Amino acid sequence: MDLFSQSNAEIEAKIAPLAERMRPKTLDDFVGQPHLLGKNQPLRAAIEHGTLGSAIFWGTPGCGKTTLAHIIATRTDAEYAELSAVIAGVKEVREVIERAKGLLRLNGKRTLLFVDEIHRFNKAQQDAFLPHVERGTIMLIGATTENPGFEVNAPLISRMKVYHFDPLSTEDVVTLLGHAQTLYPKHTFDPKAIHHMAQQANGDARSAYNAMELATELGRKITLATAESASQRKALYYDKKGDNHYDTISAFIKSMRGGSVDGAMYYMARMLKAGEDPMFIARRMVIFASEDIANADPFAIVLATNIMQAVHMIGMPEAQLVLAQSVAYLSNAPKSTAPMDALFAAYHDIDAEPIAPVPIHLRNAVNKVMKELGAGQGYIRYEHQNQKKFKKQQFLPDVIKHHTYYDASADRQPKSKQPSS
Repeated sequence: MDLFSQSNAEIEAKIAPLAERMRPKTLDDFVGQPHLLGKNQPLRAAIEHGTLGSAIFWGTPGCGKTTLAHIIATRTDAEYAELSAVIAGVKEVREVIERAKGLLRLNGKRTLLFVDEIHRFNKAQQDAFLPHVERGTIMLIGATTENPGFEVNAPLISRMKVYHFDPLSTEDVVTLLGHAQTLYPKHTFDPKAIHHMAQQANGDARSAYNAMELATELGRKITLATAESASQRKALYYDKKGDNHYDTISAFIKSMRGGSVDGAMYYMARMLKAGEDPMFIARRMVIFASEDIANADPFAIVLATNIMQAVHMIGMPEAQLVLAQSVAYLSNAPKSTAPMDALFAAYHDIDAEPIAPVPIHLRNAVNKVMKELGAGQGYIRYEHQNQKKFKKQQFLPDVIKHHTYYDASADRQPKSKQPSS
């Protein structure tokens, strides 16, 4: 059969990427997400019983969000429509809605609308779905790699169920690649090569399929060396404006706070490897030195500030060594939040207590009127000059004169023993 006698579907099936050709058609063939699709799990039950309503599928790339939407489409009696938020606009959304309304009037058939990367739609585009989701004109399934709590309008998300997809495990990806081997009967695959491609994919099935597809073009015998050439590097998912960004920097800070040099070094390496701006990391260290170490080790803020200046001056790749030095020091330094606690305690009193006048002896005697009012009278510049030791000078207003904000003992804690590792 020549190319011209083949159907479009047959041609597309042959030239489609491996990831598309391997897309499972049934729930039983779906690999991963056992917390959602395992036996007696709510999402699986909703799909099997046809009770699934509008939903958000949230997870990292290549974890099965789009695949599951396709499976749902084949199981439902609804009309299926698909939009990509990358290329679609309000016009396309309205066209789909109008068709859905027409089908509902004509034969009572609902439309299942799948929107890939729904977080890329702006507020106006998302608002266009709201009344139709609410009335049940469409069953909307949106896929997103971003936290829908931030990226999807609150009124819309309140009418949808959010399902969080985990990255696939290495074992899951090995299973998928094992199934894909059947499409390459003339190739042989070293199990170590399969495991390497699965591990390097970092939970992204599409990345693993792409690596396998490239490996099969490099030769008939897929060895570990072939797999390494095809994979090149780990497919790190790290969106500088998304959850992974904030989760990783959070883990980095908490590791330093907990005194784990290893943890902090690992998360910093992940950020740098994924292309994070080293100045962002350096700035966080300066904040950390003041917020979490403070006067328990006053040199920490000096070091962190100098580190930030050094990173700015020399840039990458050398700056990574400077950052590593700071991570080791700050993680091992003793911790204190006494100054920060004092500041927020003072903020609390400002909100909770009446704003009392500044005590008269602390006011500025800037002119004759103020002097006649007694401004500055009785003020003792330094405590060692106080001849009346029995009377302690008052600095706070009367209404809060007995309040204490700063616990100096927290800053005088003994330095923790430096870990050997």
